[in-house]
Amino acid sequence: MARDKTGLVKQRCAVYTRKSSEEGLEQEFNSLHAQRDAAEAYILSQKHEGWVLIPDDYDDGGYSGGNIERPAVQRLLRDVKAGLLDIIVVYKVDRLSRSLADFARLVDLFDQHHVSFVSVTQQFNTTSSMGRLTLNILLSFSQFEREVTSERIRDKFLLSKKKGIWMGGNPPLGYDVVNRKLVINRKEATVVRLMFEHFVGTRSIIATCEMLNAKGYITKLISLKNGGFRGGITFAKNAVYRILRNRIYIGEIGNKGEWFPGEHTAIITNDLWARAVEAFDIESIQRSRKSRLRKNPSFLKGLLYGPDGHALSSTSTRKKNGKLFRYYVSYSAQSKGYSNGPLPPLSAPVLETLVLESTRRQLASPELMLQVWKKVEAVEPQIAIETIRQSLNNLSTIWEELFTQEKRRLTELLIHRIDLTPTTLTILFKPDGIQAVVSELSPSNTEIKDNGLCV
Repeated sequence: MARDKTGLVKQRCAVYTRKSSEEGLEQEFNSLHAQRDAAEAYILSQKHEGWVLIPDDYDDGGYSGGNIERPAVQRLLRDVKAGLLDIIVVYKVDRLSRSLADFARLVDLFDQHHVSFVSVTQQFNTTSSMGRLTLNILLSFSQFEREVTSERIRDKFLLSKKKGIWMGGNPPLGYDVVNRKLVINRKEATVVRLMFEHFVGTRSIIATCEMLNAKGYITKLISLKNGGFRGGITFAKNAVYRILRNRIYIGEIGNKGEWFPGEHTAIITNDLWARAVEAFDIESIQRSRKSRLRKNPSFLKGLLYGPDGHALSSTSTRKKNGKLFRYYVSYSAQSKGYSNGPLPPLSAPVLETLVLESTRRQLASPELMLQVWKKVEAVEPQIAIETIRQSLNNLSTIWEELFTQEKRRLTELLIHRIDLTPTTLTILFKPDGIQAVVSELSPSNTEIKDNGLCV
């Protein structure tokens, strides 16, 4: 334990400061400086008790006290655990935390490491029982004040939105914010109207997305406080969907699922909005029908990867003659339209046949033949190896009789992943795949028939 020249035990003191907003932090002397000056003066007044200020600064500017996920607090706690501090000094209790639960955990941590907590303006110390009681009372009132303030803000926010007032945030495509009001951006509004009209005509978000990107339109460019930008990129399916479902374009303001007449001018008519909603309903019905009618799900989903490194998804469409066509499509194609994908839509039956043929050749390897024959011979010695060879060669025939789950299970036994480019198909088999298939074809999992093996 360190002592000074007079024999006093040194008490290493750290000052923590916090300000909720970033406003005013750029000033030469701000709220954080004022808090620190008061705390340092208090520490100096306790010099006769051995209090010594450490040179490190623990300042959180622009952070709420509602939680402890703050850089300076986390650094402070690391130093407490490392045994580098004896006393933590703050201007007011709520500078460290406004949450009673968080503060209770902090005090427990301080106790474990023999660290005291001091508030300059409220004059108490957690090393005494009276100090603890005072602290809990003050913190309870602080949390109560915070909750009441939050309720008032929410109520004011809701009331303002009911009056149709724009309450801040990034403006949507088609609008700018001028004097805290939404004002139509004519150039962007043209894009919004075109988007709605094209979707109503095609009933396809993907087709609408492809049209926008083909014409060179981009998402709204948002300026950030740090000088950077967000947006200004090509449209993806989810961005188009959000715009088409946003009632702000018919002059309304929303709050948690409720919509109220807004002060701003609508970009599209109620009639166009109603037709877009109808198109969404029809599209939803068609998707549901496709789901019900899909009798042969795509069992390679999750194993196929395109040139962009993303897994391919399965999709399907039903032509007017009622025939169902299944495809595998890339991530980029689904999000931004097929013309923007690294691969065209790939016929699922054709691709699955290619994979099946490669798998069949793998199963017909001499190594697998010998292992399967040995296992079968132990139970049915009269079965010739040629019979087994014929059975494995007839995998395509057996395959059609399997349920989708069985196809998927057997495929996963052998295949790690399948990489696709516009001109190549590469199947990466698992090193222990053959042995896994041998186990599946063992006598306990195989039915022996006169005409061969049935998996």
